[in-house]
Amino acid sequence: MSTATTTLVTPARTVTVGLSRVGYEIRSYFRQGDSVFFTFLFPLVMLTIFSVAFSNASFGKDAAGHSVSAAAYYLPGMLAAGVLLSGLQNMATDIAMEKSDGTLKRLAGTPLSVISYFIGKIGQVLVTGLLQAALLLVVARVLFGVALPTDPAHWVTFAWVFLLGVATCALLGIALSSVPRSGKSATAVIIPIVLVLQFISGVYITFSGLPSWLQNFASVFPLKWLAQGMRSVFLPSTFQAAEAGGSWNLVGVAIVLGIWFVAGLIVTRLTFRWIRKDS
Repeated sequence: MSTATTTLVTPARTVTVGLSRVGYEIRSYFRQGDSVFFTFLFPLVMLTIFSVAFSNASFGKDAAGHSVSAAAYYLPGMLAAGVLLSGLQNMATDIAMEKSDGTLKRLAGTPLSVISYFIGKIGQVLVTGLLQAALLLVVARVLFGVALPTDPAHWVTFAWVFLLGVATCALLGIALSSVPRSGKSATAVIIPIVLVLQFISGVYITFSGLPSWLQNFASVFPLKWLAQGMRSVFLPSTFQAAEAGGSWNLVGVAIVLGIWFVAGLIVTRLTFRWIRKDS
């Protein structure tokens, strides 16, 4: 009987301990000024810069012939970039630093399981990602007058694209944390990857304006699809003609993000260690 009870209680305790770490991870995140600026506030800063710099420009028209402002045009890309920054960049650099400064080594000597640790980390990404998205939407609506969707179906699409994007980017961040050789080199390794992905995935530059070979290359990676899913929510339907294939292709968005989710899960399972093998 005791064996059966232990089997039933252990998973529940694992989840409980993991959820209890979410608050700790969130507090730690907001205590790091550089992380807050370069992951949490950075998309908001970029949205503000583009909205002000191109305030007199039109980025196309909706079905009724109304011009689409810079703020409305860049909002989907900033939401997608925010998920990538909060998930992949923050997770990869944070865990690499914790490996380097001995935090993970100390945790290895505690009853904390790897799953509980991951629950805390991914929970932090989810909460901060939601706060970041809410802040972007409020600023876009209040300061720049961006009309947000009124059709519930659009918000359902936003929800699953956002949640799948958060899970995928968080797992890829955990997997990528094994690449830097030290905590000091983490930002030098991770940030260039994130920046390149943003520039080739339609976040800052119109995706259809890129060379065909670069579009094909970018289509391998999840950010292009995450940004495309966000555009399907916040841009008029007339803009889907500029997408590859002339449609939002939400099925493709789900498939590619799902593939990268599984890939991140597999690589994380194979590579994550409390202590580096070469330590």
